[in-house]
Amino acid sequence: MENQQEIIVRIANHLDTHYALRITTEMEASAKARGTGIAKRSPEYVANKMLEGKAVIAVTKTGQWVGFCYIEEWSHGKFVANSGLIVSPEFRKTGVARNIKQRIFQLSREKYPDSKIFGLTTGLAVMKINSELGYEPVTYSELTDDEEFWAGCKSCVNYDILMSKERKNCMCTAMLFDPKDKHSPKETTANFEKKRKVYERLLRLKQISFSKIFKRKENNGQPTKSKSLFHDFFPF
Repeated sequence: MENQQEIIVRIANHLDTHYALRITTEMEASAKARGTGIAKRSPEYVANKMLEGKAVIAVTKTGQWVGFCYIEEWSHGKFVANSGLIVSPEFRKTGVARNIKQRIFQLSREKYPDSKIFGLTTGLAVMKINSELGYEPVTYSELTDDEEFWAGCKSCVNYDILMSKERKNCMCTAMLFDPKDKHSPKETTANFEKKRKVYERLLRLKQISFSKIFKRKENNGQPTKSKSLFHDFFPF
C-alpha cells in the first residue's frame, strides 16, 4: 500500500516548490472538512518558505508528497511559529505528523535558539505532540503582539470570533515553548497526560460554545456573548 512506502522527512528546498499548490489546496480542503478555520497561505508564500530554508517536507522515495510545515518569524525574532502542518489524506494516522513536527521544531531551535516557539491548534493530537516537545498551553496574551501575525487571521473563518473576544481567545488553543523554561519535555508530556481529559472537555466545550453562541447574531449584527459555564473555563 502507498502509505507503507518509505517516507523521507527533510528540510524543503528549491526543488520542492512544485508541491506548493498541492500543499495549499490540501490545507484549505482539510480545514473545510474539519469545520475549522485556517489562515490561508498562497502557493507563492509556501514556495518562498522552501527557498528560505524555513520549511520541512515529507515525501516518499518515489517523489509523492506526504506532508509539510513551515516557520514564521514574529516580533523581530522574539517569537517563531511552526505553522501550516498538513499531511496528505492517504498518509494520515501513520505517525508522519509527529516526525514533521519534531523536524520543524529542531530546525526552529537551530535557526532561532533564543526564540519562543508557539503554535495554535484545534486538535488534541497536535497538543500531545507539542507537549512531547516541551510546549505548554498558554493564554493568547503570552503570544506575540505583532500586528502582522494577527492580521494573518483575517482569512480564517473564525476571525469574527477572535475579534469578539478581543484577541484573547478563539477556536484554537495556544501552546508555547520557552527556551528559558525549566520544564523538560518529559515533564510537559506527563502534565499533558494528567490533564488530557480536561483538555479534551475544554476543546469540545469551546467548539460548541463558539459555534452556537458567537455565530448567533443580535439585532446590531454583532456576535452574542454568553455568561455561561464557558466563561468559567475561559475567563481571559
